[in-house]
Amino acid sequence: MTVEKNEIAKPAENEVLLITSGDLRLSANRECWPAQRDMEEKLTAAFARKGFKLVRAHAYSEKEQHGFISSQRQGMDVFMKIHPEAKLVFATAAWQYSHHVLPGLRSHKGPILTVANWSGLWPGLVGMLNLNGSLTKAGRAFSSIWSLDFTDEFFLKGLDEWLRTGKIVHDLSHVHDLDTSKLPKESAALGAQLASDLRYRKSIMGIFDEGCMGMYNAIIDDELLNPVGIFKERLSQSALVAKMRTVKDSEARGVYDWLVQKGVKFAFGKDAATELTLEQVLEQCKMYIAAVRIAKEFGCDVIGIQYQQGLKDMVPASDLVEGLLNNTVRPPVFAPGGTEELFAGEPVVHFNEVDECAGTDALITNRCWKALGLDPATTLHDVRWGEHYKGDGLDAFVWLLQISGAVPASHLEGGYAGATSERQPAMYFPLGGGSLKGVGKPGEIVWSRVFVEGGALHTDLGRGTVVTLPAAETERRWKETTTQWPIVHAVLHGVGQNQLMARHKANHVNVAYAPSAEMADKALTTKAAMLAELGIQVHFCGVGQ
Repeated sequence: MTVEKNEIAKPAENEVLLITSGDLRLSANRECWPAQRDMEEKLTAAFARKGFKLVRAHAYSEKEQHGFISSQRQGMDVFMKIHPEAKLVFATAAWQYSHHVLPGLRSHKGPILTVANWSGLWPGLVGMLNLNGSLTKAGRAFSSIWSLDFTDEFFLKGLDEWLRTGKIVHDLSHVHDLDTSKLPKESAALGAQLASDLRYRKSIMGIFDEGCMGMYNAIIDDELLNPVGIFKERLSQSALVAKMRTVKDSEARGVYDWLVQKGVKFAFGKDAATELTLEQVLEQCKMYIAAVRIAKEFGCDVIGIQYQQGLKDMVPASDLVEGLLNNTVRPPVFAPGGTEELFAGEPVVHFNEVDECAGTDALITNRCWKALGLDPATTLHDVRWGEHYKGDGLDAFVWLLQISGAVPASHLEGGYAGATSERQPAMYFPLGGGSLKGVGKPGEIVWSRVFVEGGALHTDLGRGTVVTLPAAETERRWKETTTQWPIVHAVLHGVGQNQLMARHKANHVNVAYAPSAEMADKALTTKAAMLAELGIQVHFCGVGQ
């Protein structure tokens, strides 16, 4: 096939091209388009005030009723018409699939600026961070900035800098590379032993299909993962569905009854298209049992379910399942016809959206927390949004961390009794299914992110405190984001709002609790020591040595 290559005119010096990527799901793109359109109007006005014209590189589709790039092929075709040296802005107000635009961005030679609006309504910030992490892994230079309305001093100063120099330099003074010589001796010894144990026995990461929602940054090549002692068992989501079909109705009902007895409240309705039904939940209970049995069958130490591609059209959402898997106390699962409980008293460590960086982190956290006698329940969250809060003895920027239900009950106020299960939003989850919704319990946390940069594994590590906000404020924040999903009100120690955004290499952040600040610090240093011993480069964020 011969492709005709047309000469592409370079934009004028005062012209900047704009692209945006969307979801694969038409329903989500249509729902989120008004927010994207509003953002682009404000962004265009901001560029105009600087004497620059922001020009869309692809048109609004009257047929699809949105202006997002919605497939990898479409993105490639759009970039065929973009001059390789053009000044390029990627702007998003919604969740987006990075692989729609990554092929074009990887070969683009001009300056790239990624932008998101500071809003929790749709996960635009999450989408931008995913692309940032993907560009980082790909080794493509870029700059990034964010704003509430694109008129604030921080944004305008950054925009000036990018228009003049082609890059923005942010304050990253909160980041310090680990000096292993300064680790507490006890932490260094335990971390080294745990690393040795992992490499000796080796572990298996079960992957129910790779590459969820275009998250290139969430894939770790075997050549980087294997030296750590982790090897992939490449499973198929079709195998999960097949295993679900072997689970008896009575077994699924047993899981549901266990949850009801523990106090989980299910928000049932009658219309399966928009409301949660018992049938949906029972299917989720079958998926939970199937996932545990497959993990045992293949000897997996950690598993990840992609869910979004394909599986969403066959079964209800996996998020309730994932929350159950990650908890130490969970409904018992037995082998078919057996009496021995599988993984008794242990979480079946699960990483949401098959984010292998989060899975690697969760496995290492599990080993460290267990060795220290701590609850090993862990989860990942989206870095969704946040605002400064002053009142009730608190005066700090409070992040709202949120994920679509895959949170262990021990991370929630009241545990299972404090949890509700609501139907997942229809625009994302056509066959429904319940979440595990609740408010993150107050306490000390260690947060972290494993990421790929420069062909090597890195980890950012920090400390934080989950705080309690008044019920009215919690409800307001829920309404600003996704009300069906669990949320965490987190204050990150020594890390400012813009510092986290400038540094973070992913849409996800891992979270694990500790019973006190002292134990959280001990867990942090033990984990740092284990990571370093495994050859993973460690960076402390907001915490010194």
